[in-house]
Amino acid sequence: MRSLKIICPNGHLGFAPLRTESFQAGVRAQPDYIAADSGSDDVGPVPLGSDTSTSPEAWQRHDLEQMLLAARAQQVPLIIGSAGDTGSNSRVDRFVRIIRELAQEHGLAPFKIGYFYSEVDPEFVRRKLRAGVTVAGLDGYADLTEAELDATQRIVAVAGTQPYLKLLQAGADVIIGGRSSDAALFAAAALHHGFPADQAYYLGKVLECASFCAEPYGGKETVMGEISHEDVRVTAMHPDQRCTIASVAGHAMYERSNPYEEFFAGGKLDMRECHYEQLDERTTRITGSRFIPSEHLSVKLEGSGKVGERYIGLCGVRDPYTIANIDRVIAWARDKVRERFGDSGYELHYKVYGRDGVMGELEPLRDRPAHELCIMVQGVAPTAEMAEELTLTGLRQMFYARLPDVKGTAGSVSFPLDEVVRASAAYRWTLNHTIPVEDIFELIQTHLIQA
Repeated sequence: MRSLKIICPNGHLGFAPLRTESFQAGVRAQPDYIAADSGSDDVGPVPLGSDTSTSPEAWQRHDLEQMLLAARAQQVPLIIGSAGDTGSNSRVDRFVRIIRELAQEHGLAPFKIGYFYSEVDPEFVRRKLRAGVTVAGLDGYADLTEAELDATQRIVAVAGTQPYLKLLQAGADVIIGGRSSDAALFAAAALHHGFPADQAYYLGKVLECASFCAEPYGGKETVMGEISHEDVRVTAMHPDQRCTIASVAGHAMYERSNPYEEFFAGGKLDMRECHYEQLDERTTRITGSRFIPSEHLSVKLEGSGKVGERYIGLCGVRDPYTIANIDRVIAWARDKVRERFGDSGYELHYKVYGRDGVMGELEPLRDRPAHELCIMVQGVAPTAEMAEELTLTGLRQMFYARLPDVKGTAGSVSFPLDEVVRASAAYRWTLNHTIPVEDIFELIQTHLIQA
């Protein structure tokens, strides 16, 4: 095979529906694979900890239907990674169920579904810790302790190319992956056909977010990557988008603490020597990437633990004096909460939108708030009843805050809703670590069934 073509229609399948016009353009280009990632840490720790999806099943089904029908019509493999936002076992099961339902609904000829689970039993990790294995923290996390493991609801291992390769070699027509590196599913297809790892892993990197590597910006549009033994080429499928040197090189640096490296289970992609060349208006050619295998296999673990039940409330402020003294208003409300609930056993957070609600203390214009503010109050407590009262107290006491120069008797905040609203329970990331293993299949289980 001289080259291999893969189309990716969605950088996070299900998070918003793929755009059918550019997808069909990609299908007409006769790709060898159709593939998309369906998960991300971007959605935060709640879905993993609560074992839910942030994406509606209807949107997930929409994308899976479009991709499955195109793949079976052209008799090419379909690969989905990190099923259902988190890649937990239940999300893999959901996607496998949807694929089987769609196959029956459309009367498709029989085909093989491969899937793998990447949830990790906490007791497996505990045995490793007790055997003296260091589960090393990433990005400022301390090395894992049993206490932090005890605070964890659910753990997933971030797979590399290994389970995808195993299932492709077993003849899977459709693969539904548990949690895995965003780029691994694309790289695995290229490796399966004998293309060099240097190019294969870059192919995965450039395709992982679909049209995020193109300009002008347009979410959920299809792009096509083509790999040869010499290079990678990426082409925008939407007629108004183009993959340029700037957009492709920029995406290579996307979400990187180090803009030149991306780590996988089994090695890292080094992009320091990448060379970008504009082939035509919509296509960029990339050479010079290198994959460096690691001497020892370490696999990233992600874990989420529950903090408590959560309520939120909103209020608005237009009065200039109150805006200038908003921290004193918040301090008043905090004092009233403290009088009722004490100093510990709960969390109370205030987000001041219009001042520093997005960037917090990093906001450079923090001392120049807008002419009106929206404050989101968030209360977290062991029970829903406590969280509701906590949040309601922290919200309403802003109305009663006394400032020395206020002469009127009316409060200076307004409420769009009289009540506070129950939100999802609060979770936090407990594991952002790597664990050394002899074989990645200590952590991951593959399966092959008939649809």
